Amino acid sequence: MVSNWYHFLMAMTLRLTDEQDEMLTQLAQEQGLSKHEAATRAITQAAISRSHVLAVEAASERARAKYRDLLKRLGE
Repeated sequence: MVSNWYHFLMAMTLRLTDEQDEMLTQLAQEQGLSKHEAATRAITQAAISRSHVLAVEAASERARAKYRDLLKRLGE
């Protein structure tokens, strides 16, 4: 069994298709970054974006629940 520290402290290998590698290379060149930094930033941005989408969806659901009767009347 592998110790827990291994999963948090060891580097990982990122396997990309040729097409993905080309996209990452282009992204890194356009931003003047290493491929590692471009990949790290892309992952961070995707996580931030997803978190924002989830927050908006939750706020929308709360508003729809709170104003359900009003929205129903407006739709009639």
